[in-house]
Amino acid sequence: MSDNPQTRAFLEHVEAREAETRRAGRTTPLPHRGTHRPLGELDAEGENLRITRKTLLSIPAPAAADEPSGPDVPDHPAYQQFLAVFADAATPLRARDLCRALDLPIVPKNTEDIRSS
Repeated sequence: MSDNPQTRAFLEHVEAREAETRRAGRTTPLPHRGTHRPLGELDAEGENLRITRKTLLSIPAPAAADEPSGPDVPDHPAYQQFLAVFADAATPLRARDLCRALDLPIVPKNTEDIRSS
């Protein structure tokens, strides 16, 4: 059986349905009762369940996912300065505040450059 718990649970469900289909196929349909399904339908359902089980068992188990690494952080010194300023900040910063913290003149060119970073 599969190592995947979801696949295992589904296979158990398929096997239970197959057993029900086999039991229903052993009973003789009574024409005066509309409770039994025709044998052709039971055979078709049984075949579909066998194909489903075979397909599920043929699917390879997914590879174990490695723990995702954190985002790549550029090594550029300016980026490291940005991170240090944000780490020390107690409140959200605007581009103007970041310019002050980095000792940059507060001019449109600097604030726009910081916004785009």
